[in-house]
Formats: sequence, structure tokens, C-alpha cells
Amino acid sequence: MDEQFWHQKWAKNEIRFHLSEANPKLVKYFGELKLYENSRIFLPLCGKTKDIGWLLSNGHSVVGAELSEAAITQLFEELELEPTVTAAGSMKLYSAENIDIYVGNIFDLTDRMLGLVDAVFDRGALVALPAEMRKRYAAHIIDITEGAHQLLICLEYDPALRNGPPFPITDTEVTQHYFDTYQLKLLVKDPLPHEEFDISPVTENAWLLKNK
Repeated sequence: MDEQFWHQKWAKNEIRFHLSEANPKLVKYFGELKLYENSRIFLPLCGKTKDIGWLLSNGHSVVGAELSEAAITQLFEELELEPTVTAAGSMKLYSAENIDIYVGNIFDLTDRMLGLVDAVFDRGALVALPAEMRKRYAAHIIDITEGAHQLLICLEYDPALRNGPPFPITDTEVTQHYFDTYQLKLLVKDPLPHEEFDISPVTENAWLLKNK
């Protein structure tokens, strides 16, 4: 992961990937995870996503991991929460009621630090990483969450047309990373309008990963 690249993106507010509302596929397909009320949801590389506010408003607690401290400072300001900030190994932990966000390199996050989670929502993590890191990342998330169910959002497009991030993830790659642990269900492939992306065609794919 090019940490300096992402720090510069946040410093310059170049966050086109940030949505002004909760991700529509989270809203539509979250029920597929079949979770109980007040479940604990892990959002890797979460930024200041509105998905966190949506999950909190629907009675769940959230734990996240994010490289950019600026993003997390903005997140808590937008949520109107005053965090407690503590050291957590090489990371920092920002905490308030029902929310814990670890700031630092996600590969430094351990299962003991993370604690029990009921599900993972990955909208912006797998697609943010170059190919040589994605296998390691997928295995790391499975390990620290003990194979918790996942709702995974990917983009798919011809890599010859654009340099990521976000990077394209094929169905074959999803299978390679997750088939040993999960039953995989492709929920939808939605074509994105050209104005949402600078190339075409692009599909946004939602996957349900249920632990075997």
C-alpha cells in the first residue's frame, strides 16, 4: 500500500470515491447477512464513509480501520461525536459510543485488537489495493475476523483503459481469494453510468460471502 499516495489524497481532498450518502448496495443488501440487532460490523479502509452513520442509525456498532487520521478526524466531526484517542500498538484507536476506529496500517491490526465482529462490509478496501497486495489483504481480513460473513463491493472494467485505484476485480479473482472460506453469491452486477466513472463499460458488483 502506498501510504504517501493516500495521505496526499486526503490532504488535497481528492476523495472522489467518497459518497455523500450511504452506499446504495449496503442499504439494499445488508439484510442478506441476516444479522441480529446490535451486531458489530467491521469496515476496512473505511475513510469517513457515510456507511458508518447508516449502520449506527440502524442499531449496530462499528469498528473500522483507516490509514488517514485526517479522514477519521473528519468522520467524528461529521458524526458529532467526541472520540477518546488511545495508543494501540503502532496504531491509534479513536473510540466513542458504539464506534471504534483504528488509524494506521491495516496489516498491523490483529484479531485481539479488533475483537469479535459479526460481519465485514468491504466497499473500498479490496479495490483500493494493487494486485500484489490483494491476496495478502483478503487472507488477513479472514484471519482477524475469524471468517466473518462479508458483503463485498467490487468494480469490474478493462484494466487497459484506466490505472487504479480503484482497481478492477474480476469474478475469477474473487473466487481465488475467498472460495476456500466462503460460499460465494453474486448478488448483482450494475452498469455504472459514464458520468460516475471516466471510462465505460464499468460494473459495480456486490458479493455475499457466507462462511462455510
